[in-house]
Amino acid sequence: MTEEDILSSQSPEPSQSPQARVDGRPFVVRDVTDPWAFRALEHVQVRAWGYPDREVLPGTMFRISAVTGGVVLGAYANLPPGDPAGQVPVGLAFGFPALRGGEIWHHSHLLAVHPQWRGTGMAVALKLAQRERALAQGLTRMTWTFDPLVARNARLNLGKLGAVARTYLPDWYALEDDRAAAFPADRLMVEWDLTRPHAGRPAPPPRGQVALEALDDDLRPGAARLYLAGGRVLAEVPARPEVLEESVRREWRLALREVLGTYLSRGYVVTDLARAGHRAHYVLSRE
Repeated sequence: MTEEDILSSQSPEPSQSPQARVDGRPFVVRDVTDPWAFRALEHVQVRAWGYPDREVLPGTMFRISAVTGGVVLGAYANLPPGDPAGQVPVGLAFGFPALRGGEIWHHSHLLAVHPQWRGTGMAVALKLAQRERALAQGLTRMTWTFDPLVARNARLNLGKLGAVARTYLPDWYALEDDRAAAFPADRLMVEWDLTRPHAGRPAPPPRGQVALEALDDDLRPGAARLYLAGGRVLAEVPARPEVLEESVRREWRLALREVLGTYLSRGYVVTDLARAGHRAHYVLSRE
C-alpha cells in the first residue's frame, strides 16, 4: 500500500511530560537495522491504517530491503535511554531505488504515523530523513502515490514538502475482491526534486479558473469544466471525505478523475492545495 491517511491536523499531540522528552522534540527518527525492530514495524501499519494481515508489509521484507539499497526508518518517542517505551515504533517510512528507462530514483512506498502522533510534524520529519538517505545514495528524485480524495495528505505532499503531481493513475490498486463493486482506488503520482532546498509554504488562497467545485448548498461535485486554458486552474476536493456517504465520495472520485486526468494530460501540473475556510482546491499550473 501507499502513503494514504497519515495525517490529521485535528489529532492531539501525544501525552508526554516535558521532563520525559530529550532535545526538545517529542520523537526521534532513526534507521532500523535489527530484525525484531523490523517486525515491530508491522504493528505500526496496523495501528495507522487498520490493515488486515494480508495488507501488512512483513518485517522480513523490510529486513532484506534495508541491506539491498532500501531505506527503512522508524520514529520513536524521544525518551531517556533505557525507557522501554522509547523502543516501540510509532511511525515509519520505507522506500527503495526504482529503475526505468535507464533512470534511477527513490520510490517511497510506505509512510505511516500512529494516530496518537498525528499532527506532531512526524510525517514531515520522516520524509526529510528519507530525502537525506536518498541523496546520500546519489539519487535526486523521489516519487510516491497518494489518494487525491484525501486533501490533508495533499497539503503535506504539495505544500509542506513542495512536491508536484504530473500523473493521474485510475484504478491503481485492487483493494477489494469484487472488481465491479469496489470503490475505485485512484492515485496521484507525486514527484519530489530532492536537490531543491526544503521550504514549506502556507496554503494559498484559491485564485484561478475553477474547473470543478461543489454545488451550492450541496456536498456533491458540480459539472466539470474541461475547456479552460488559463495558466492556473482550480479543482475542488472535499476537505473531509470520510464523513460523506459512499455514493457521494464515488461522485467526487469520478469527477476528480475526469478533471485532474484531463488537465494533466494537457501539460498542467498539480502544484499546491489552496484553502479558503473549510473548502480546499487543487491548484493546477502550466509548466
